[in-house]
Amino acid sequence: MARRLGTSITETARLVGCSRSAVVSIHEKWINDGDTSSRRQGIGRPRIIKEKGCRFREKTSRLVKQNRRQTVAQLTAQYNAGPSASVSEHTVQWTLLDMGLCSRRPTRVPLLTKRPRQLRLQWAREHRDWIMDEWERVAWSDESRFLIHHVDGRVRVRRLPDEQLLPSCTAGHTQAGGGGIMLRATFPFAALGPVVVVEQTMKAVNYLNIIADQLHPYMAFVFPTGNGIFQQDNAPCHKARIVLEWFEEHTDEFHLVSWQPNSPDLNPMEHIRDVMERQLRAQTPPYPNISTLRDRCLDIWYNLSPVMYRKLVTSMPRRIAAVLKAKGAQRVIE
Repeated sequence: MARRLGTSITETARLVGCSRSAVVSIHEKWINDGDTSSRRQGIGRPRIIKEKGCRFREKTSRLVKQNRRQTVAQLTAQYNAGPSASVSEHTVQWTLLDMGLCSRRPTRVPLLTKRPRQLRLQWAREHRDWIMDEWERVAWSDESRFLIHHVDGRVRVRRLPDEQLLPSCTAGHTQAGGGGIMLRATFPFAALGPVVVVEQTMKAVNYLNIIADQLHPYMAFVFPTGNGIFQQDNAPCHKARIVLEWFEEHTDEFHLVSWQPNSPDLNPMEHIRDVMERQLRAQTPPYPNISTLRDRCLDIWYNLSPVMYRKLVTSMPRRIAAVLKAKGAQRVIE
């Protein structure tokens, strides 16, 4: 505009704070093109796949759905094996992120038929009005197996947020070797409870000895008024006649809460087991023997953060609400 009004090149350069050559080139561009924008020529390899490359995006999505567990390198190699122009791993990665196909852990869900769903829904309805004081009086328990060489299918899968329950996006079976140990652990809101290393197959007699020798004195100490609630799943040794008779004899000291099958999503102990497994897998190289593995498991258990396991207990109303919303179906464990 200054040049259009007759201002000299030198005066225009002083007004806008640039060199005289910049004034000349920009004014010339405006005269010739009617535009003063300047775009530097890009450097490096030109992008093969344009932003609206629908064919590339469709093929990439198709390759992902064929095998959700492929890495970016594998997807790139599979795409470049075709007649299309070759693309880089960076291009594939950028496209996957743009499409929302992020790499996530496989979803863990229990397999439910109609009857278990009905039982889960009934249980959720019976406990949806529980206040936090009642949940804080529950002692959660479970048996957990930890292995020296652990390969549990924790690969990553590429999926959209709403594809978490597709069969191709759920976790597979656990594979392992090298031996391991079984821990029987209990915890309420107040403090971590006893953890017992199970040396042999858990049968009714063994289980009865554990609850009589370990659980009974602990519940009496934490809930001296007899208002404690104990949770156990429906494993055969838990439902044995001699075990149920023992619980019935001690109903004045603590109560046994009913439990439904196929409900790991409702047991906070599942999340504690996951935390322990993560810490165990951080060990490199693997533990040399069962004794070292046992010591490490006990060390992890007794150093669990109170904030963590108390937060799990306070999540129970949300878990119940999720089961009610899903009409008894699976609740996703992330």
